[in-house]
Amino acid sequence: MAVRLRLTRIGSRKNPIWRVVVADQRAKRDGRVIETVGHYNAQTNPSTIVLDEDRIRDWLARGAQPTGTVRKLLRTQGIQ
Repeated sequence: MAVRLRLTRIGSRKNPIWRVVVADQRAKRDGRVIETVGHYNAQTNPSTIVLDEDRIRDWLARGAQPTGTVRKLLRTQGIQ
């Protein structure tokens, strides 16, 4: 089972808020998740990024691969 750190969308229409989740890569974007490890809101100024650093480091150590967007968020927060 390949596990990824990726974004899943929450929020209403034209008001996207994203959760950073750990999910199987075969699951749908807003489908089954293993664990929620943070959230991201690009509509605030500056953008709101809240990440659980300990859990993310744990998942990365287990071999989870972040998507490109999540990788950028991790770099912004100094995690990866």
